[in-house]
Amino acid sequence: MAIFEALVAVLSPSLMAMTMAGVCLGIIWGALPGLSTTMAMGLLIGLSAGMAQDIAICFMLGVYTGSVFGGAISAVLINIPGTPDAVPTMIEGHQLAQKGEGGQALGMAISASFVGGGIGIILLIMFIPLILTFALSFRSWEMFWLAVIGIMVSGSMAAGTMPLKGWIAGWLGMLVAFVGLDSIHAVPRFTFGTFALYDGISYVAVLIGLFGLAEILRTLPSRSAPTIPSKVGRIIPPVGLFLKYVRSAARSGVIGTFIGAIPGAGANVASFLAYDLGRRRAKPEDKKMWGKGSYDGLVCAETANNANIGGSMLPTLSLGIPGNAAAAALLAALTLKNVVVGPTIEIDHPGLIYFIYAALVVANIFMYLAAFALIGPCVKLFSLPRGILMPMIIPVCVIGAYAVKLSIFDVWIMFAAGVSGWVLTIFRFPVAPIVLGVILAPLADENLRRSLLVFEGKGIGFVLSQWIGTALIIFVLLVVIEGIMRALKSARASRTAAA
Repeated sequence: MAIFEALVAVLSPSLMAMTMAGVCLGIIWGALPGLSTTMAMGLLIGLSAGMAQDIAICFMLGVYTGSVFGGAISAVLINIPGTPDAVPTMIEGHQLAQKGEGGQALGMAISASFVGGGIGIILLIMFIPLILTFALSFRSWEMFWLAVIGIMVSGSMAAGTMPLKGWIAGWLGMLVAFVGLDSIHAVPRFTFGTFALYDGISYVAVLIGLFGLAEILRTLPSRSAPTIPSKVGRIIPPVGLFLKYVRSAARSGVIGTFIGAIPGAGANVASFLAYDLGRRRAKPEDKKMWGKGSYDGLVCAETANNANIGGSMLPTLSLGIPGNAAAAALLAALTLKNVVVGPTIEIDHPGLIYFIYAALVVANIFMYLAAFALIGPCVKLFSLPRGILMPMIIPVCVIGAYAVKLSIFDVWIMFAAGVSGWVLTIFRFPVAPIVLGVILAPLADENLRRSLLVFEGKGIGFVLSQWIGTALIIFVLLVVIEGIMRALKSARASRTAAA
């Protein structure tokens, strides 16, 4: 019953207007090459800071939903993925566009995105009550290891064959979060006598710098101008064409939701995995079309990356661990509204979780409607040269960092984080684990120190008797072992190739 009450609340004119505004802004942003979903979420946190809680939630979820699809527009039409998870869409969609079926390819992408978003929301509604019930048994010791798992898994997944670099990035983020007065004894840490650091380093400024300014510094040197097709043809696809691939959509939706529930995996992992599995499961006659313009491959990729939205909400809302970097930005926006997500969210904020369900449903519907209308304007917008587009985003970064606390110091933090993120990417360090480290560090810090007080005078047997905590420790060890084995396997492969 609560979900219907929340749906009625979300359907108020003001909230629907803000949701639609967020969706449209997200689609346009996602369609611009080089501007990722995470970058959109991070930069718009400052804009949501002045909004009421319900309006901010609807707006940010609209941006999230719209920007995930938006990357498909430039991927299909100009062979440049607007977001990283649109790369499989680009592989198939642009081949279709060259055959004069770009509009129909976009229509299939829109339909697949809508179906994928729906699958993710349904699975979220089905499973999150079970997870919340289980999560209420988590205490300080278990919450500490949950935070560690989030950072370790994010680092392992984001760094590919170099998990150590991902783990280092995550611990760098934790080190940044430790700056300021500690939350228990109010002792200054790493402030070096600077009064401005006593309040800590704003995670919003760090996030904007890492995903906004760093991306600008990385892509601005590229001067290549995309070519715009003269016409895209029919956009709304025949119903029968999409029904032909409904099985692939259902399978990819489940994959996308599952991958989204793994902290740090992200929509790019979901889209590539669903695309690869779809290719393996395709019939021999259909498999010949993969890489040359396959609607099946397009549906697999777009369904998975949109289902990832609902999946990423599972650990974010139930455990307080962001499912990916974009969910981390949403978590930061909720934190600005004094909403502490995690196992006690339904106790501390009754009805909020159902409100988020309803807002996701409305945002997914609006994405489907707005996508068809915005394809034309998006084609004109992303034709801007990068030399003009990227400098225009710098003021948005500055405003976003300044608006949270009205502090010039946060603007300097944003610039420092941006330059640092750019340097780290040059040395192939992933930046997503840094953001997760900054956000999860207070959770790990407080709960570890609280656990040490609880365990004082107790033996190791008492610590190991906390079976959930022990299981989480074993999981962390497995993540470390798997990462080391993956790194060794990659090193052996490199030596063999060199030989």
